[in-house]
Amino acid sequence: MNRLTRRRVLFWLVTALLLLAAIHLLVLIRPVLSAFWSLCEKVLAPFFFAVIISYVLHPVVGLLTRRKVPRSAAVLIIYAVFIACVAVVLANLVPMFAEQVRELNERLPGLTMKAQDFVDDVKNNRSVPDSVRDGIAGAIRRAEDGVARFIGNLAGGIGETLDILFAAFIVPFLAFYMLKDYQMIERAALTFVPERYRRDAVTMLKEIDEALGNYVRGQFTVCLIIGIMAYVGYWLIGLELPLLLAGIVALFNIIPYLGPFFGAAPALLVASTESLRMVLLAAAVNLAVQVLEGNVISPLVVGRKLQMHPLVIIFVVLVGGEAFGIIGLILAVPAYVVLKVIVQHAAVFRAKFREHEPV
Repeated sequence: MNRLTRRRVLFWLVTALLLLAAIHLLVLIRPVLSAFWSLCEKVLAPFFFAVIISYVLHPVVGLLTRRKVPRSAAVLIIYAVFIACVAVVLANLVPMFAEQVRELNERLPGLTMKAQDFVDDVKNNRSVPDSVRDGIAGAIRRAEDGVARFIGNLAGGIGETLDILFAAFIVPFLAFYMLKDYQMIERAALTFVPERYRRDAVTMLKEIDEALGNYVRGQFTVCLIIGIMAYVGYWLIGLELPLLLAGIVALFNIIPYLGPFFGAAPALLVASTESLRMVLLAAAVNLAVQVLEGNVISPLVVGRKLQMHPLVIIFVVLVGGEAFGIIGLILAVPAYVVLKVIVQHAAVFRAKFREHEPV
């Protein structure tokens, strides 16, 4: 075994020991990390949503600046057009959405009775196995407990609601300054990098920016298309509350692979209060929408630039959800994209370093 091979073996042994020590330390200080994460979640959430808005609007701002429009004016123009479009859309959709929520509130007792009759029919049907009936009964109890906890949290969550409103108020201002001072923020970040590494750092940041931009803008567009398709499908089959249910489908589509199952559940629940035929039609609509999303829409809109195998995405999403809950489900893939670019550049840098390493 030559000297270089021994050094490599020693390096990986030390790395493994340090990794195990770090994991053990994280387990020991988990309560402190939980409190720190809770604080960071509240502080960094506005910046996270501001970054999303910046990524969505950045290409248009860049197009205007290339047309000799000052960057501040370009951002203000985009904001004005964006706010006007949102106002027009909300002016038309909010009354319809509110009407469907009111209708749901009025019909909720009837829907509950229908659902209860459906469950009673299944429980009293002797052709259904006992295990299935017990599972349905357990699921109903868990759902009732979840609704009770949700209502209790709403009743005691006034302070959290005010925090959310304050965060939502400052997000547009954060996004404005991110778009306006994009190049200044980039230069300021590079001042912390040694001069001889700045070219590699700029290349890495550009790749991270491109990957995240493709993902954020692509997911936003895909969710919008999925919501429209689900609404059209629900409307065609005559399902009640199509706009509300389609909005839920679009919202949960943010979560890769697992989100469509969560988003389809409310539609299937509402359909179950009407008839078995409506349940099958609603399931068919969701299946068709997700087949189109996975095989046509996402490849065309997002493309294959992320170069992630579906198994990797599912694993990353499961780990993120287990570690950080719903926030982890949403942020798992973009965090993996950033980490992947960093690791790739670290490997390239290490290879360059080893070329000059004495044997």
